[in-house]
Amino acid sequence: MPHPRSLSLSMRFGLMATLLLFVTAHVTRGDDPPGPQLLEERTISPPEAGYAGWPTLTRLHSGELMVVWSGGRESHVCPFGQVLCMTSRDSGVTWTWPRVLLDSAIDDRDAGVLQTAQGTLLVTTFTSLAYVPTLHKARQQANWDANRLARWEAVHARLRDEQRTGDLGTWMIRSTDGGQTWSTRYDSLVNSPHGPINLSDGRILYAGKQLWSNEKQNGVAISNDDGATWQWLADIPTRPGDDPAQYHELHAVETAPGHLIVQIRNHNPTNHLETLQCESTDGGRTWTEPHSIGVWGFPSHLLKLRDGRLLMSYGHRRAPRLQYGPHQCQQRQVWFEPRQISSTAASTDLGYPSTVELDDGNLLTIWYEKLPDQPEPCAECPAGNSRRNGSNPSALALDAPTITH
Repeated sequence: MPHPRSLSLSMRFGLMATLLLFVTAHVTRGDDPPGPQLLEERTISPPEAGYAGWPTLTRLHSGELMVVWSGGRESHVCPFGQVLCMTSRDSGVTWTWPRVLLDSAIDDRDAGVLQTAQGTLLVTTFTSLAYVPTLHKARQQANWDANRLARWEAVHARLRDEQRTGDLGTWMIRSTDGGQTWSTRYDSLVNSPHGPINLSDGRILYAGKQLWSNEKQNGVAISNDDGATWQWLADIPTRPGDDPAQYHELHAVETAPGHLIVQIRNHNPTNHLETLQCESTDGGRTWTEPHSIGVWGFPSHLLKLRDGRLLMSYGHRRAPRLQYGPHQCQQRQVWFEPRQISSTAASTDLGYPSTVELDDGNLLTIWYEKLPDQPEPCAECPAGNSRRNGSNPSALALDAPTITH
């Protein structure tokens, strides 16, 4: 599964997980609730899995946990990416060995996962040729290791030029037998790091971006057949003065039947690298104009807790160092100040956290980062009583939101 290579040629990245005791309290509008108590933090991806990035965690109907990510990699941008999966039957204490779910001829990147109301598993990804400019430069650089360049060339040569372009896409695979077997990949119309969500009316909604179309629209696709096929439902409007091509990595949550929130990674000059938010009160058919929620960081993962409050997990990639990493916060009509979960990531190549609520009310968050004591990024999660240094999430809690336009 991993590609043999010298660690001097690539950093060690992997999946991290943290277990939080989420401290709750009655709060009134505008009050800042107590922060979470960190119970444990550790690496969960094995070193043999290579660079691990952009994970998504979900809790299955059985209580089993499943995490998917882009692994088998050499670096943040390379041609080796695969969609990998691990599961845990003990609330994240132990994890199965990684399994390759998808390995296309080019780079498979960010992976999302959802179990539908009918029990079907949906895993998302997209293919990329972002490594090609690096390969072109490597051919002209004497300092590239010859064996490393040969590996890149061998992967690149799997397809002819016109075939590589044809292999670009936003993809989904589907399992109806609990993950034992998987379909071939098929078009999901859009992509976002954490994949689609279930709606209370039985539909499945996927908020995302058209990556390889000329329009590169931002919007929502809908499935009425348990994720087997997808249709475009609605565009997400563009804020005046913004370039819609600079909206990225959307994620949605249903706050009440028919009431939805979508958050957006924003690269426009106004509110640059802040999270934007828009709302729908008609099941995703129309959306409000995106607006800033005052959170610097990206991309977000949204979770509705069992008590109706919302949790937002996101990464923070700028100084001071104590601000790095996944953060979590919650919302009514505004979001409370974030609570940091972890703060010792060794670089700003980190984040993409996702969170689940366990039976005991604790929260489990998984993200990726480069650890100070390891040469490559990894994934973290709780087990035993040990604690591991990692990236830096934070957390906030609020009452259930009321959407107003």
